[in-house]
Amino acid sequence: MAASDPQRGPITSINVTPLVDITLVLLIIFMVTARVVVNRQALDLDLPKAATGNPVQEIFSVALPADGGIEINGERVRTDDDLVTRARLARARHRELRAVVHADARVPHGRVMRALDLLRQSGVEKIGFGVVPVPQTERAR
Repeated sequence: MAASDPQRGPITSINVTPLVDITLVLLIIFMVTARVVVNRQALDLDLPKAATGNPVQEIFSVALPADGGIEINGERVRTDDDLVTRARLARARHRELRAVVHADARVPHGRVMRALDLLRQSGVEKIGFGVVPVPQTERAR
């Protein structure tokens, strides 16, 4: 039953200001908690062994050092054709192959684009770039 004021009549509205305040506080708490959960490092687990287990995904690493040349999965190759050949072989083994290009900051843009073009010619469509995350203290500057 609604309360009434003899001079103004019954109170028929609800004050939603406290509800909005509580909702905003809960939203802020969830946002902070979600950020802490996402920033947490991977757990150190001792996973069980299985005879039928497969790796989750295959990564094809292409490194472009500043001194020239190309490294594939840590092994230096001589020509662009070697990159194309190895990428095609890796893609034949893993249809969902992902390539990660690690280019030195001093590598010219043209070399990076050439590597991307060679990977696409090989049929690799999922390509990412390796970076080093900037610490939180340096981001504020």
